[in-house]
Amino acid sequence: MDQLEVRELRYFVAVAEELHFGRAAARLAVAQPALSKTIGRVESRLRVRLFDRTSRSVALTPAGIALLEHGRHALNAMDAAVRNAQRAARDEPLRFVIKPGGDANLLSGILAAYAQHPDARQVDILFSGPADRTAYLRDRRADVALLYVPFDDTTGLVTETLHVEDRVAVLPVEHRLARRKSLALEDLRGETFPRWPGVEDGATGPEISDAAELISLVRLGRVVTVLPRSLLAPPPPGIVCVPVPDAGPSSIVIARNVDDRREQVSALMDAAAVTRRRDARGRPDARPSRPGT
Repeated sequence: MDQLEVRELRYFVAVAEELHFGRAAARLAVAQPALSKTIGRVESRLRVRLFDRTSRSVALTPAGIALLEHGRHALNAMDAAVRNAQRAARDEPLRFVIKPGGDANLLSGILAAYAQHPDARQVDILFSGPADRTAYLRDRRADVALLYVPFDDTTGLVTETLHVEDRVAVLPVEHRLARRKSLALEDLRGETFPRWPGVEDGATGPEISDAAELISLVRLGRVVTVLPRSLLAPPPPGIVCVPVPDAGPSSIVIARNVDDRREQVSALMDAAAVTRRRDARGRPDARPSRPGT
């Protein structure tokens, strides 16, 4: 950042996103001539042209496109660093986001292990929608999350695998396949699968937002689905869960942002690793853990 001040980078990003100096100046609450002079100084100092300007348009040059991509990341990292410093000074609770009923009974063990840390803080539990826990992490509404892999995108996150399990077909008891000991995905071809908000998987059934809706629709024979076993263990009345080996395993991971290296967050991740080892010793269906992606 020696060649570019944070204020200058914010000015550049505003112009690059608006592609209009007047709108960018209004967004930044600065005078347009001052904004234009700042951009000119930046281009002179970097010895590159960032914008192609005419009397009617503003367009990014290749150098401008590159600076915008990396500049956004730099500003996000700076903002995160400031927020984390402020939160540390205020000794605020850690925020742990999970899917309702989606912790495979791991959460209480994680919190108990973390409480043994000498500098443990209060942990607030947040409940997310079906598919937005990574958004809670990336926009800093949460510090740590329990995610399901491969369903949740863990790109740019540090993860620790806590539990690996199989996936099961969730069927009404009177379904034609309900008495089978196991199924293949091909056996479910032609069945109606529900749609989850924010998940693009080609399903064409009714949209649902939580497990209660899913259970009701499965009981009625309106939909079937394939889920990690722990999400419906034990199965509710009127529903059976049949293993689907070729669906592949599902992993529950604990995750944090790659740039969040606060001691309290690391301690919570370490506490989860302790729980993982206990889980591996105590559960007959547990499998050896592997590093998260």
